[in-house]
Amino acid sequence: MKSSYKLLIALAFTLVFSACSKDFLEVEPIGKMSVELFYQTDEDATKAIIATYDILQWMNARDWNSSYLVKTFPSDESNVGGGDAGDQPPYQELGGFTYGPSNAPITAVWQSNYFGIYRANLVLNNVKDDSDLKKQILAEAKFLRAYYYFEIVSMFGHGPLILDELAPSEYSQPFADAAAIYAQIEKDLNEAIAGLPLKSQYGAEDKFRATKGTAQALLGKALLYQKKYTESAAAFTSVVESNEYALQADFSTLFLKESEFGEESILEASFVTTSGYDWGTFQWGGNRAMENNITWQLTGPRGDYFVAGTTGLIGGWGFNYPRQAAYDVFTAAGDNVRKAASILSLADLRAQGGDWTNESSWGWDGCIRVKYGTRMDETNGENGAVPELNYGTNLRLIRYADVLLMLAEALHLSGNDADAAMYLNQVRERAQLAPFTGDIMQAIKTERQMELVFEGVRFLDLVRWGDAATVLGPFGFVAGKHEVFPIPQDEMRNNSTAQQNPNY
Repeated sequence: MKSSYKLLIALAFTLVFSACSKDFLEVEPIGKMSVELFYQTDEDATKAIIATYDILQWMNARDWNSSYLVKTFPSDESNVGGGDAGDQPPYQELGGFTYGPSNAPITAVWQSNYFGIYRANLVLNNVKDDSDLKKQILAEAKFLRAYYYFEIVSMFGHGPLILDELAPSEYSQPFADAAAIYAQIEKDLNEAIAGLPLKSQYGAEDKFRATKGTAQALLGKALLYQKKYTESAAAFTSVVESNEYALQADFSTLFLKESEFGEESILEASFVTTSGYDWGTFQWGGNRAMENNITWQLTGPRGDYFVAGTTGLIGGWGFNYPRQAAYDVFTAAGDNVRKAASILSLADLRAQGGDWTNESSWGWDGCIRVKYGTRMDETNGENGAVPELNYGTNLRLIRYADVLLMLAEALHLSGNDADAAMYLNQVRERAQLAPFTGDIMQAIKTERQMELVFEGVRFLDLVRWGDAATVLGPFGFVAGKHEVFPIPQDEMRNNSTAQQNPNY
C-alpha cells in the first residue's frame, strides 16, 4: 500500500476578477474534480479502496500513538519501558491504568478508526457496482468498515454509527450502543463474504487484500465477543473448511518477512523498507504517507544496554519489555518452540553471546522480546538510509492459529468439547506439545496466552473472559471502568451528543 495510491483531490485554482464578463465569473474551477467524476472508473475505485486499507498501516505505526501499543500496554505481557517513568507519559499511563479522556494514544485510536470508516463510506456511497472489480471493491469496503467498527466497539464500547458522508452541520452524531454497532458489523461482513474472492484467487500483487476467509474470520470474532457461540463456531468453521489456510510448520520464522502473507496469514498491516528514510526525510507526528513501521524501533531493547550476540537483533528505544511472568508461562508448559521465537530470558540471551548491562534500567524485567524484534535483516541501512527508521516487518492482524483457538473456544462454550479439543490440539501439535489435559477452557486461555503473546490481543481477551480484574488488578485495573477506554476529550468537546464511559 504505497502512499501514491492515496486519494488526492486537487483543490488549487485561480480566480481572476473581471468587471466586463459575468460569464467569466461562472467558469468551473480549474483543477477541481468532483466526487461524482472521480469514482467513475475501476482505477479510481481501486485508488479509493487502497486509501481505506492504508489506515491499517497508519493506525498501528504512528510513532507515539500506535493502536497496537494501546492494546498491548494494558496487558500483563509487558512493561511500558522507555528511558524512565517520564519517557512518553501517555504510554506510561496505559501501563498503570492512570489514563483519562485526554490520553493522546487513545485519542489517536479513536481518530484513526473513524478515518478508516470515513474512507470506507466514501467508497460505499460513491462507487457503482457496474463492473466485477467494483463489486469486489465494494465488498472490501464493507469488510474494512466492519473491521474499524469492531475496533471501536471492542475498545470503547460504543460510538457514533456513521454510514454516510456528513455535512458539517451533522458532525454531532448520537452514540449507538454496542448491540447496534455489532448488528452493522454483522451485516457488513455477511455482505462482504458474498462478494469477496478466496485467497487463492488473488494474484501476488493483491495479497494484502481482504478475502472471503478474512471476512468470515472477523465475523466469527465479532460473534464470539457477543457470546453468540454457535454462530461464531459456524463462521470460523467456514474458514477451516475453505482449505485456503494452514498452520505454518516452522513457528520460528512465522513472524519474519519471509513468511509475510504466507499460508497462515488472514490479514496483515503491510509495511516496506524501500522508502529509505533518514533523519531528514522521516516525518514525526503520525504522517499518513510514512511506509515503515517505526513501532518496531520504539519497542526494541534499549541500545544503551543491549549486547546482541548472535540473536540477529539490534538495539531499539526500549519500550514494551516482556515481563518475567510471560516467560514463565512458556516454561511451565514446556513450550520451548514458541518461547524461543517469542521471548528470551537473560540466561537465554547470554547463551547466544549477548548481554544486558543495566539490570536496574526502567521497565526491565529480565527478558527480551523476539517476536516482532528489531532485526537488522528486516530494515534498510543502505545508500544513506537509517536502519532505525526503515523497518518493514508486517503486523499480523488475523492469522489461522488465532482462528483455530477462537473456534475451539466457541465450540467448547456451545457444548462441543470433542471438536474443541481437536482444534486446540492442532495448535499445540505445531508447538510440539502433547494433547491438553484438564480444564479445556483454561487450556484454551493458556494456549492463547502463549501462541498470541505480543500480538495485541491479550488485554481484550482478559476483558471479554471477565478475568481482567483478577489478572490486571495488581497493575491498577479497576472493574467497572477499565473494561473500555475513555471516549476522547476531543469527541466530548466537539460532539454535543457524546456519552462518556463510566467512571472517567
